[in-house]
Amino acid sequence: MKKNYMPTDALVSPRFCGIKTFMRTPYVTDLEDVDVAVIGVPFDTATTYRTGARFGPAAIRDMSTTVRPYNIDMEINSFEHINVVDCGDMDIIPGYIEDTYEIIERECAKILDAGAVPICLGGDHSITLGELRAAAKKHGPLAFVHFDSHTDTVSSYFGKDYCHGTPFFHAIKEGLIDPAHSIQVGMRGNLYEPNGFKDSEDLGIEVITAKEMHQIGIEETARRIVKRIGDKKTFLTFDIDFVDPAYAPGTGTIEIGGFSSHETMELINGVKDLNVVAFDLVEVAPMYDPTQITAFLAANIVHDFIAMVARKRK
Repeated sequence: MKKNYMPTDALVSPRFCGIKTFMRTPYVTDLEDVDVAVIGVPFDTATTYRTGARFGPAAIRDMSTTVRPYNIDMEINSFEHINVVDCGDMDIIPGYIEDTYEIIERECAKILDAGAVPICLGGDHSITLGELRAAAKKHGPLAFVHFDSHTDTVSSYFGKDYCHGTPFFHAIKEGLIDPAHSIQVGMRGNLYEPNGFKDSEDLGIEVITAKEMHQIGIEETARRIVKRIGDKKTFLTFDIDFVDPAYAPGTGTIEIGGFSSHETMELINGVKDLNVVAFDLVEVAPMYDPTQITAFLAANIVHDFIAMVARKRK
């Protein structure tokens, strides 16, 4: 008999009760009959400035208890169509990124091999390289959609290969993503040199800066993303600093001139039909945001990720 996993009903059990899982979904490590597995990756020792994203998964789960199951933008109650569970956190090794990459790859591979879609809660953006290694082993080189204010395609920092500013340089060099079907959106901020976004373009990735997005609008940006990706199997990564710090102050490297929470949700809704096989959301650092609006926005974005899977699988 097929297992049926459902979130705890908030009309029966108050939202402040119980062990914190994403949207109060069951804590499950047996992935039989699971469609989506949320898993925390609380690693943040690859940051170049402010740490704190190790506490992101817990904060997102905490605020996710207030997210209701019916997704208005996507017009679906995902939990009526797919099984979503929370697998808890990976046992990462603080300060040891290469060992942590092995753990991330192994744990994501378990989810992918079970036929489920992993949604990883970061953690800093370095973690995505481990996830991509697992996803590419399962699906081959992937199309890639990257929401951020930074390209993260620098080859090294401080003479070292791996940090949260380098994962996508290495992902391309390792053949994990297909640059011809990859796009980065929202890039902005002052730079160390005039051609700071050229690293990505030289690697073959299309870049839409925040300035250009503000000029062409959300609808046109979504259209360009869909055109670039097509029907390819896709990895979607979302750095919370894509959003303007007025709406998401709880992150380590804020950049002005970003996007509102409304614009963010509209953009995700505009790409809802992409064939995404793995997601992550990174860089939520809750200690910089006593209001918890950053974590709440992150929880809603993950809710949209789940809805994207449900729309494909229902």
